[in-house]
Amino acid sequence: MTETITAPQRIEVPTDDEVTEPDRPWLVIVWNDPINLMSYVTYVFQKLFGYSLQKATKLMLDVHHKGKAVVSSGSKEKAELDCYRLHAYGLWATITKSE
Repeated sequence: MTETITAPQRIEVPTDDEVTEPDRPWLVIVWNDPINLMSYVTYVFQKLFGYSLQKATKLMLDVHHKGKAVVSSGSKEKAELDCYRLHAYGLWATITKSE
């Protein structure tokens, strides 16, 4: 009778000291401005993001009272598109990497 012996498997271990950070989402921030009416900002949030009147109103009030609000998050491409769309409606928006 012949006995079969299995060799141990080799596991690749990274040799570099590179530290990878977890993928953090990008944030879209809308800033307060003296031009747009609060009702218009609420309308834009509902139209672009599909937010309920209650959520859109809360975000608009954050923009009005706190000076800014995070209105969406996601990949860099999504954040850039959302920011572009907000600009098209005349709102002041920027993107930033979440902390």
